Amino acid sequence: MDRAKHELQRQLEGASAFIIELESKFLKAQQTSLDLLKALKQVEFENEELLHEIENLNLEIQSLRQYIIDLKSRIAVYIPVKSDSIDKRLAEYINNFPDRQKLKIMFMRESEGVYQFGTKRIAVRVDKDRINIRVGGGYLSIDEFLDQYTPVELEKLERANPMKRFTEKVAVQKTLLNHDVRESSPVGRSPGKK
Repeated sequence: MDRAKHELQRQLEGASAFIIELESKFLKAQQTSLDLLKALKQVEFENEELLHEIENLNLEIQSLRQYIIDLKSRIAVYIPVKSDSIDKRLAEYINNFPDRQKLKIMFMRESEGVYQFGTKRIAVRVDKDRINIRVGGGYLSIDEFLDQYTPVELEKLERANPMKRFTEKVAVQKTLLNHDVRESSPVGRSPGKK
């Protein structure tokens, strides 16, 4: 009986050790599961942060694209002579002009304060940070000058190049007639002839 008792105790101790080992493995497995769950939650959190950051970067990219488009529309077109303060001020004005479509005639520097504007030779001066252009016996501000003389110089250019007007007329006709082109000479032909 003692032997059977010792055998049972030994088996019980073996079973206890086995159960303790299983509990230890189960505890380790539970701890590993908990660690993996924490790591998964952290990854999900980081992914959410990354997605949020990606959204912010996409918004910033769109904003920068629009800024680039705006900059391209305002790209500097006039590089001043460094030693000429009038030319620097004129370049600043031209390069920051809000409506590029109005600047169809460029200023060509001849010497300090003297420019060619289309066919017109002009004198430019800066008074209290304002650009003034000599016209007749007085001065006009650059805005007034551009409003008054740009259309005149554009008309002179068109008169000098009648083919440009003819090409523009054909392009308008193509647009209006859905590509059914009716070309006519810029020189007087009767409307019924093609």
